Amino acid sequence: MSTVTSQAGAVIRHDVAMRFLFVGDSMTIGRSGDFTWRYRMWQHLEATLGEGGYAITGPRTELYDTEAGAPLSHDYGDPAFPAPARRHLAGWGEGWLHMAPVIAETVTATRADVLLVSLGLIDLGFYTDSTQTAANVRAFITAARAANPRIRLVLLPVIPNVRAESDAPFSAECDRFNTLLAKAVADLDGPSSPVLLASHPAGYDIHADTYDGTHPGPTGEHKLAGAFAEAMHQAWGVGGPYAGALATA
Repeated sequence: MSTVTSQAGAVIRHDVAMRFLFVGDSMTIGRSGDFTWRYRMWQHLEATLGEGGYAITGPRTELYDTEAGAPLSHDYGDPAFPAPARRHLAGWGEGWLHMAPVIAETVTATRADVLLVSLGLIDLGFYTDSTQTAANVRAFITAARAANPRIRLVLLPVIPNVRAESDAPFSAECDRFNTLLAKAVADLDGPSSPVLLASHPAGYDIHADTYDGTHPGPTGEHKLAGAFAEAMHQAWGVGGPYAGALATA
């Protein structure tokens, strides 16, 4: 079994492959033709953990088909992206509200032991306020731990999108949620089931790193993957520094 601690300076030591599960919304599932940040993370895991050192798991593999309005596409930016590495739990229009009720069964079915989670923007934009969204974060973590008491989680703060530039109340809710998210991480982190709050991706510019003010383009994909990779490397000693952060293809 893997042994994990989030104590300063500690590392994760494991004698079996770490099983990563990507959990997210439209920024994570991606659309037809995208590489996705999941692809960038797969490249990073290949380079730093190598064959046999990790596995990517999840109940879904599809991209979102914008013409069909459904997750039906397998047209990834790199057709050589291996099918097993395409696995995820992400959905266009899905947030903490949707993932909290299904994460326990997913962790059980996939035997995931590390969750990389990017959620919240869709919740705040359409479903729940910051307080309700933060409550769903806590419910999500509780459910994941019910399925695997040694689950490890890395959570990405909400990156306000273009709407926040013209909608002051929405912008304020994004900021407040990120404060509540940090509090939840501080409250719930523990040595047997550590929770990390990744940093806001360095230099992330919604006008340069997205194709529509929300969804990442190639540079944005690298910066999202880099935020998760750096958090795990710095806190747990997993992998190494993210080497592909400035690449564009």
